[in-house]
Amino acid sequence: MGAEHEAVRARLGRVGVWSFAFDAIPAAAVREAAADIERLGYAALWVPEGGASREIFAHLSLLLSSTDRITVGSGIANVTARHPEAMAGGARTLADAFGERVVLGVGIGHQSTAGRRGQEWADPVRRMEAYLDAMDVARMGPPPDIPVRRLLAALGPRMLGVAAERALGAHTYFVPIEHTVYARSLLGPEPVLAVEQTAIVSADPAAARGIARSWAAHYLELPNYANNWRRLGYGDDLDDGGSDRLIDAAIAWGDVSSIADRVREHLDAGADHVCVQVISGRDDDVCLPALRELAAALLRPSR
Repeated sequence: MGAEHEAVRARLGRVGVWSFAFDAIPAAAVREAAADIERLGYAALWVPEGGASREIFAHLSLLLSSTDRITVGSGIANVTARHPEAMAGGARTLADAFGERVVLGVGIGHQSTAGRRGQEWADPVRRMEAYLDAMDVARMGPPPDIPVRRLLAALGPRMLGVAAERALGAHTYFVPIEHTVYARSLLGPEPVLAVEQTAIVSADPAAARGIARSWAAHYLELPNYANNWRRLGYGDDLDDGGSDRLIDAAIAWGDVSSIADRVREHLDAGADHVCVQVISGRDDDVCLPALRELAAALLRPSR
């Protein structure tokens, strides 16, 4: 294993937290919640750059300055949001300031976002390769002592190949266990595989699936996610917000033990790190009580 791959694995740990909720609460509340997540013992904290998210480098700076030890990752920094020189410069500045606590997840985003920003969508894999080429020759800011540690958002075989060759690994999102097996088989043993797992702490099937289906509906309308589920054999499960089969495969729900078991399944299937996104149906809910409850099961030594 390469030293940088192992360094990322060590910093991320086996289990972290992923959250959209920080995009919906004031900065003061973000500071408090990030510090609480660090105190719970999670090794990593991931935040997105969706169409309505905070600007990712400002957001990562806020999180890093509000905590002392936790690794902070972008899930993902969207290439349509900035020129590659700006992406490289922002990442170099964070790495210079916070060192090994920074993991830069970079992703191509979605066709709808690219169109809104006046950008072409054709051949996203080649566009990503060209973007990485430009990042790699950019020289904005002094070189940090610890180089920028980069992962790529990847679902399909071509982008997973780019993640293995041009980054330290892949960050996957809204995927079942089958995809983790598939991703690891394509990446090979060395690249890091960091998998997001959405979870709902509820033992009521109707209530849990209701929250899950509402959450999943938007993703299933996006071609890259829908096509990924089709590749995995779920083509007949995409209509009406997703079948129970698809919803149960995508989103872990039940008691704490059930969710912890799903995390272990991803780890057993080849994930190096699983970042758990607990949702409750409220956009501004960081779900700290559930994360506190999950920490005891998720952060104990693996069996």
